[in-house]
Amino acid sequence: MNDEARQQALKILERRDVSRKMLLDKLTEKGISRADAEEVADWLCGLGVVNDERFAGLVVRHYAAKGYGRRRIRDELYRRGIDREFWDGALAGLPETDDTVDRLLSARLRGTVSPEALQRAQSYLLRRGYSWDEVCAATERYLSGKDIP
Repeated sequence: MNDEARQQALKILERRDVSRKMLLDKLTEKGISRADAEEVADWLCGLGVVNDERFAGLVVRHYAAKGYGRRRIRDELYRRGIDREFWDGALAGLPETDDTVDRLLSARLRGTVSPEALQRAQSYLLRRGYSWDEVCAATERYLSGKDIP
């Protein structure tokens, strides 16, 4: 096994957790051949140091804590090269979205109910990865004044 590839991989992993694909990309960016990068990635996966299933859970928890919706989190899992076989297990740990959407909508509107402000707030929630159904339900709860923190 290439010692330089191994050292570069360990330096990358010292900074933060990464998926197998991210590790391969970073190693090849540093001039390591694809074959050597794959050998080192396989070695680290075998040791359990690189674990895409654990990394998927970490990504989901991180973005959920920031208030992002399921669609945006799925985009992040895809962008980071995590195999789809790990998505469902990681996404199963997502909390219910009602409280988060309600809180974000309330913070965005701050008591305002003008059509323009409401449309901007709804667009904001859609960009954060919430479905139209979730946004509509939160809007209805906000306008009815029920269950809003």
